[in-house]
Amino acid sequence: MNNQHIHCIVNDCHYWNQGNMCQANEILVSTDEFGSKQPDHIDAATAKQLTPASAGSCMATCCKTYVSKGSGQIKADTVKRMS
Repeated sequence: MNNQHIHCIVNDCHYWNQGNMCQANEILVSTDEFGSKQPDHIDAATAKQLTPASAGSCMATCCKTYVSKGSGQIKADTVKRMS
């Protein structure tokens, strides 16, 4: 059983939930450079096919799974909101 918890304080994300918990069933953390160049469908579901890269610092990373609340982009990949 996986007891991992992903904490997130970005409350305008579709996957954010009270208690600052991420409710995405999986996430992709990437470098800012990678995240800014990839379409929304390149996300957690494709992670095994992606090449790892060094970020150099915390400030150069991003959560690629972010989707704005109420956005039409919530089905751009196969990530699901857990209940």
